[in-house]
Amino acid sequence: MKGMIFTEFLEMVESKFGEDMADDIIEDKPLESGGAYTAVGTYDYSELVQLIVNLSERTEVPIPDLIKAFGSYAFSRFTVAYAYFFTDVSNLFDFMQNLHGYIHVEVHKLYPEAELPYIDCQFLAPNQLQVDYQSERPFADFAEGLMTGAIEYFAEPITLKRKEGPDLNSHKASFVLTKAITS
Repeated sequence: MKGMIFTEFLEMVESKFGEDMADDIIEDKPLESGGAYTAVGTYDYSELVQLIVNLSERTEVPIPDLIKAFGSYAFSRFTVAYAYFFTDVSNLFDFMQNLHGYIHVEVHKLYPEAELPYIDCQFLAPNQLQVDYQSERPFADFAEGLMTGAIEYFAEPITLKRKEGPDLNSHKASFVLTKAITS
């Protein structure tokens, strides 16, 4: 997993829980990397899972809630770091449909070793888009958080519903985005 995910997670922890908490969750249990992350490095995703577990134990916030919160936080950071992905997109449905075929292709150009999830979108109705997520890593909650962040970014009247509930081993999930019909 790319180091920028680790660095963004630790920045979120610092901003929401303080610098001491970030240090504490790194020191709680031994990590293969020693807890030293660079944005351009590559690390085993299990270290991120361990950091999340450590944070959950210290804050008593459920793991799925932390992962979703991180997804939403990460989306807001991506809009700044990768602003060019958002310049020609004016709504969430267009963004989601471009995710796998354009954005993930461009991310692979920047980070050829990145292991990105597979995203498939299909319209269920003109105002309803189903998003199917599948990954080698159990981060469907992160995907849900990213979509929540995207809804906030595009500021559209859209609701997000997950077809199945959070599951700590969730490698795939289906979500339905429904845009309110205005008359």
